[in-house]
Amino acid sequence: MKLISWNVNGLRACCNKGFIEYFMKMDADLFCVQETKMQPEQWEYQFDGYHQYFYSAEKKGYSGTAVFSKIEPINVSYGLNIEEHDHEGRVITLEFDSFYLVNVYVPNSKDKLLRLDYRMQWEDAFKTYCVSLDQKKPVLICGDMNVAHQEIDIKNPTSNRQNPGFTDQEREKMTALINAGFTDSFRYLYPNQKDMYSWWSYRFKARERNAGWRIDYWLASNRLKNQIKDSQIAFDIMGSDHCPVILEIDL
Repeated sequence: MKLISWNVNGLRACCNKGFIEYFMKMDADLFCVQETKMQPEQWEYQFDGYHQYFYSAEKKGYSGTAVFSKIEPINVSYGLNIEEHDHEGRVITLEFDSFYLVNVYVPNSKDKLLRLDYRMQWEDAFKTYCVSLDQKKPVLICGDMNVAHQEIDIKNPTSNRQNPGFTDQEREKMTALINAGFTDSFRYLYPNQKDMYSWWSYRFKARERNAGWRIDYWLASNRLKNQIKDSQIAFDIMGSDHCPVILEIDL
């Protein structure tokens, strides 16, 4: 199976920057999108052969996730089933015969870490949710997780320490999630590969200089890791400040 995840930073805007052409070319079994910044009724396309699911934030033009799937799921659920966390369209879960797919857009801690405390609460709830699914059947987690986990995952770790997305607290929560039974597919296959990033600031010609962060992931339940065939970062694909990340896995 080929599975793709991409924070598009506005789905309709990305459609004018090559999203549709890339989607059709890749022919993925599952294509997950974060930061759609739209309501479902604003979507004008229906891709042949795909079921599509949208989860939008109550605040218009903000956050939001979507999944396009060739396989019709057994069930689709939205959010974490926790009222305080389910207003921003951040989690879609698709249940299939042999696994769950969780598409996530993790909250940003914001400038001056104004939302870090909330982020910590959200992280704990998300981990509990994923572990509960993993007790039933294996789980694939994908999306913009808004954290560079290790120093190798960020161009300038020293100067960025305690900046949003590279705080000790956020990195510890990512460690805790992985230690709860999940494998970072890219680092599993490429533990020492440097200069591989999935997000670049629009400022200071960061992408041109490859001064980036790896904050987009495919995680898999540990019992699936031997079925992972490849985990790629499509850094050459434009259209957003993030690039797609691709998982190939036997399921």
